Amino acid sequence: MNKRSLAVLALAGILASCSGEKSTETEVVEMAETETTPESEWIPLSDGSTFAGWHKYGGGEVGKAWKIDEEGTIYLDAGNKDGWQTGDGGDIVTDEEFENFHFKYDWKIGENGNSGVIFYVHEAPEYQYPWNTGMEMQVLDNEGHPDAKIISHRAGDLYDLIVSSEETVKPWGEWNHAEIIADHGKLELILNGTTVVSTTMWTPEWEALIADSKFKDMPGFGTFKKGSIALQDHGDLVYFKNLLIKKL
Repeated sequence: MNKRSLAVLALAGILASCSGEKSTETEVVEMAETETTPESEWIPLSDGSTFAGWHKYGGGEVGKAWKIDEEGTIYLDAGNKDGWQTGDGGDIVTDEEFENFHFKYDWKIGENGNSGVIFYVHEAPEYQYPWNTGMEMQVLDNEGHPDAKIISHRAGDLYDLIVSSEETVKPWGEWNHAEIIADHGKLELILNGTTVVSTTMWTPEWEALIADSKFKDMPGFGTFKKGSIALQDHGDLVYFKNLLIKKL
């Protein structure tokens, strides 16, 4: 128990004696711990005005098609580029790598749009794209984008690996709240308050999933236990905000 907890406990005991009411140590300690819980455990991945802490995948500054509005929302201006991965766009990744983490964020997609959040991304010359190594929580307009016809490519899915247990995504143009929790191999994807994917990475079963996916011929895919987080440029208008991460 820290000094503040002891001080609060002593004060509570004096007050209880004066009032004739009992006060338990458990109650006081819980109150003290609640008051001192550090909010700084959640680390913002954006300062709301610049791309400090981010770079274009493979190196270099974030492309000009990626912008931040007056409310601190990161978005891909699809009208400012020629198409997927071209012009001033490209996937962007965090400078820092993360091992065990709880990442939460909000996203919304434009009409007929496609994007994603990719994690455990490893940058090296032999890997052209973040998805050559990292797994993706899909961002998609399920009603308008043709990729939604593939059952494991819909919003909230662990892309091309695991289908969401239920569909909780909101329509294009509306904000969704998503979370990715990766803790010593345990992986959970949460969309709008519902756990839609729960699995264990780096097991024989995990290897079998990859072997049965479009990533089967990518030897680095799904193997790295520490990596960056990427926001995908799929050529469509997409917005991200409230990007917060907690190291576990």
